[in-house]
Amino acid sequence: MNTLTWWSHIHALTILAETGHFTAAAQRLGCSKASMSQRIAELERQAGVPLVQRTTRSVRLTEAGAQLVERTRSAFTQIDDALHSVRELTTTPRGLLRLTAPVALARQQLVPRLPAFLRRYPELRLELDLSDRLCSLAREGFDLALRHTTTPPDTHVAWALCPTRTWLVASPAYLAQHGTPTHPDELAQHAALHYPRPGEQALWNFEPEGGGARVSVKLQGPFAANNSEALREAALAGLGIAQLPDFSAQHALAQGDLVTLLPHWQPVGAYGSHLWALRPYAPRVPLAVQVLVSWLREQFHPGFTP
Repeated sequence: MNTLTWWSHIHALTILAETGHFTAAAQRLGCSKASMSQRIAELERQAGVPLVQRTTRSVRLTEAGAQLVERTRSAFTQIDDALHSVRELTTTPRGLLRLTAPVALARQQLVPRLPAFLRRYPELRLELDLSDRLCSLAREGFDLALRHTTTPPDTHVAWALCPTRTWLVASPAYLAQHGTPTHPDELAQHAALHYPRPGEQALWNFEPEGGGARVSVKLQGPFAANNSEALREAALAGLGIAQLPDFSAQHALAQGDLVTLLPHWQPVGAYGSHLWALRPYAPRVPLAVQVLVSWLREQFHPGFTP
């Protein structure tokens, strides 16, 4: 095995260590799972010791494999940094960007804006992952993530894009039939459209805008969904009252198809308070990521006021 092949195979082992799966590592490297497995097998033959422990669900490095990865990882990091530095001698961002974003936010607010971004930077290619699943950005090879949360993780670089708000909404038709609540306690008598979360009770929490004690309401209703678009559609159909993030309620409120309730009470805890762009901490942020973050801040800075 020549030196170049050695380095290629060791790099494959490094990626396998980060992902923990042959399939995920193959996707990162742009090769087949069979090719990935063959590279590791060839490396093990040359090393003369097992480097990977294989199971039906995942892989783990042996002591020898972990030592090899640990002693070579910094070299690959330096090579990657040097290559990016050379690429960025030009002022034109180019290459592939991998972005992950929540489903509802991406469908309603991000995807309609993306053509303008790609026209502005024609040498960039964008791969968008729509998922509400929290994943390891570094392990799965994402350059950036959009997250709707109150507190971003300390292990990541976080850019605040805009504050967000949760609205309590219903359709005019529902209110005409069932009446308009004037206090959170009255919601217990209404049909609630709820966003269920594992391990949590079906509750809505409210705080008075002028300050005061929090009020919690137990919910009952005909429909629950872990997607704010689905809850919005149910509210539009007159099925009940929903709590929605402003980016899902914006258009329906502007059109008058939904109306806000309890103006002097703020829903708390249902959704995040800010929209963030996140990236695992690294000493260098690639130019392509910099321009994407700048563009996202430009687009979302006004927020989602109806």
